[in-house]
This record gives sequence, C-alpha cells and structure tokens, in this order.
Amino acid sequence: MSKRPNELTIEEAASLLRTRELTVRELWDACAAAAEARNPELNAYLEIFDADDSAIASAQERINAGDAPLLCGIPLAIKDNILIEGHIASAASKMLENYRATYDATVIRKLKEAGALFVGRTNMDEFAMGSSTEHSAYGPTRNPYDTARVPGGSSGGSAAAVAAHLCIAALGTDTGGSIRQPAALTGLVGLKPTYGAVSRSGAIAMGSSLDQIGPLAKTTDDARILYDAIRGIDPLDSTTIPDDLYPVRVATEKLAIGVPRHLLETGVDADVRAAFDATLAELESAGHALVDIELPTSLHALAAYYVLMPAEVSANLARLDGIRYGHAARGKTLLDDYLLSRTEGFGEETRRRILLGTFVLSSGYIDAYYRKADAARGVLRREYEEAFESCDVVAFPTTTSPAFLFGEKSDPISMYLEDIFTVTANLTGMPAVSVPMDTVEREGKILPVGIHFTAPHQAEQSLFVVASAVEKAR
Repeated sequence: MSKRPNELTIEEAASLLRTRELTVRELWDACAAAAEARNPELNAYLEIFDADDSAIASAQERINAGDAPLLCGIPLAIKDNILIEGHIASAASKMLENYRATYDATVIRKLKEAGALFVGRTNMDEFAMGSSTEHSAYGPTRNPYDTARVPGGSSGGSAAAVAAHLCIAALGTDTGGSIRQPAALTGLVGLKPTYGAVSRSGAIAMGSSLDQIGPLAKTTDDARILYDAIRGIDPLDSTTIPDDLYPVRVATEKLAIGVPRHLLETGVDADVRAAFDATLAELESAGHALVDIELPTSLHALAAYYVLMPAEVSANLARLDGIRYGHAARGKTLLDDYLLSRTEGFGEETRRRILLGTFVLSSGYIDAYYRKADAARGVLRREYEEAFESCDVVAFPTTTSPAFLFGEKSDPISMYLEDIFTVTANLTGMPAVSVPMDTVEREGKILPVGIHFTAPHQAEQSLFVVASAVEKAR
C-alpha cells in the first residue's frame, strides 16, 4: 500500500478493507492520529471524538461477513451544524456552545446504518454565514495548501479535514456555495444536491429554502458514494422529494456544456479564466459539445440572494433568544435579557444578517426588497430551464480567484462576491458540483482552483459524468 491509510479514497479504503490488507481499526487510528497531529495547526475540527470501539468492531464484523456497504468502517468528518446524538452541535457559535444533540440528523442515521464512523465535528462560519471560516466563534480554519490563506466557507472545516487527510471524506451544508466554494479552494469535489434530494432534518437551519447537505470528497466517485447513501425521501422533512418528481434525465457519456461567456468578461482572475478555458477545450476534445448560452438574470442573482437569505436567517434564528433556546444572559429587564443574550451569543456577521433580514421583511420594505428578490428568483429558474433545452449542464469557474489571505476580504461586500457563481444553484434548487480543474500560483504557493457545473433538478448523474470527465482530462 503506497498511500497511508488516511490518504485513501472511500473506494480505495473499502477495497483494502475487503481484501484484509487493512482493518477498520488501522484505518480509524490513522485518521484519528492525523487529526490529533495537524488540528492544532489547521483548526479543522472543533472536537475530535474518542474511538467508538463497539462501532469499529461492528463495522469489521460486517465487512468480514461480506455484506457491508462501501461506507462501512469509513471515518468521516461532520460539519458542526449537523446533529449527532450525544455530541455538541454548536454551529460554531457561542449561542449554542452547550447544546448537546438529543437525536441524530437523518443523514447521520443513514450513515450509521451504513456502518460509517465519525472522526469529529468540523469548524465552520457561525451558523454557516460566511465564505472563509473566519467567522467561527472558535477561531478560523486554515487552508492546508497555505496556512496563511482561508479554506473557504462556510464548510471550511470539513474541506480542510478532507484535503489534509484528517478523514476520508466529509459532510457539509450548502446555502449559497458553502460546499462548492471551499471544495474549489482546497482541491476537492463538492456536491450541492437538488433541493429536497437530501433530508435537512437535524441540520441547524440558516436559509430553509436554500440549505442542502452534501459531500466533500477526494474524487467524484467518492462524492457519488456519499450522495447515494444520504439521499431519499424522509417523513421528518416534508421538502424531500420523490425520484419521479422531475422528468427523468438519463446522462449520456457525451454532454452538451452550456457556457454563459457574457458573465465571465470581468472579475475573474486571468489565470483562473485561462484554466477554465483550457478545461473546456479538453472536454471538447474528449467529445463533449460547448454551447454558448445567455443567462441575463444571473447578473442580479447575488443581489437577490443577499435579500432572500438574510430574511430566512432572521426568521430561523429568532428562536435563539436566551429565553427559549441558546445562550442566556440576564439584565435588569426582560428586554435587557434579549439584548444581552443575542449580542453575546451571536458574532458580528450573524448579527449583520439578522438585522438585514429583519429590515427587508419589515412593513414598508417587504414589497420593495423581499418580494422583488423572490420574483427575480422565479425568473432565474425559468432562464435556466430554457437554457437546459439546449445543453445538459452549465459551466462556470467555481470562484473568481484561488484561496485568499486572512483579512483580505474584511469588507462584507467583497466577501459576498465570493458567492457570485454559486448562489444560482441554491436560488433555483438545482444540483451543482465543483471539481478541481488546475492550480495557480500566488506568492510562491501552488493553489487549486475549481470548475463548477449546474444541472437540471435531479440530474446529479450528469454532474458525475462531467466531473469524472474533468478528472480524466487533468
């Protein structure tokens, strides 16, 4: 075995476990040791769990019996806003620092049934609000490629844990790019599934019409394995969807790739654009077709997102008031209790989005902002549906630049612009994937960049086909 056990993919580890070249205990110990060694430097994990001897033994028994899913015995990292029974789930916030989950999220239940193991809970931007993991109440996570740079966010802890081989794969959540953007900045595959394809039960809500749980993995095949394990209808989440809700699209091996070139003329770093164009050329050489498309409303997607998302944040976090839930501070009056609890419990970015969301939902402004943004969302969805009449997937660079330095985007607007190519998939509910396409150099450091594909609802298979094609072309 040329790789260390913690450096394996899901497929590689599963194969070695079944040929008895590796035991579940050896795989667990390798991941746990790597996590303990590098976490002080990276701060990818907020908590590294003790070994669950019974779960490790049970996984080994299932593998020995020859009747175990591929994820059996595979150590995974879980974002800190996904509930694991008996463990803290703080969403990287002081508001929930003492909250211990009393039940498993549906995705965790499914992974436990598959025999997966959990290394720990990963750092994130507080309540998933950020694109750099600088907004955690417990300190930032650092990018394994250059610790002076961010790993992206809000699932930056999960991304750093996988990229640094502190686990085999991980789960994150994606509200406007929070899986795909950190995947691009750390050289991983990140999938945002179709809205409703994966249950949100047991995930701490940020934007309920936008959030989706998805995988961060070392390869497209690994992302597919994790996605297949967690997807499906859940009676605990009424927004989950049946397989036949949307027209069935059978992915062909040769796809038509839509390219909205009019959206790429400004704002993308020259070397990132060159890598994007080169990757498209390689896909075309491999037999895929490139189709020029127009998505005019995408110019306004980011503005619409930053109206709709804060509105949902304001509603979802209203329950965390120090009276019903969350950090409780006591003042002289009941109003003081509310003010102190929320001021002490929430970080600056979270408070900013709550205030913005409350404003756009307030009387006199809901028509001017929220309803117009919601209407723009509908137009955007229709534009994508029309584009998919001539193509199978739509391609963008995942980000305009590689990982940036800590503090480089201290202005909130510059940070929000990180999501410019990723928010449309959340606004439309369509699935999207980021896959590594190349590397670029910044200040002597070689940094990964990703290419992003969006597909029609429930056409994840097309995403896996095109992502695999990119991997083969590299």
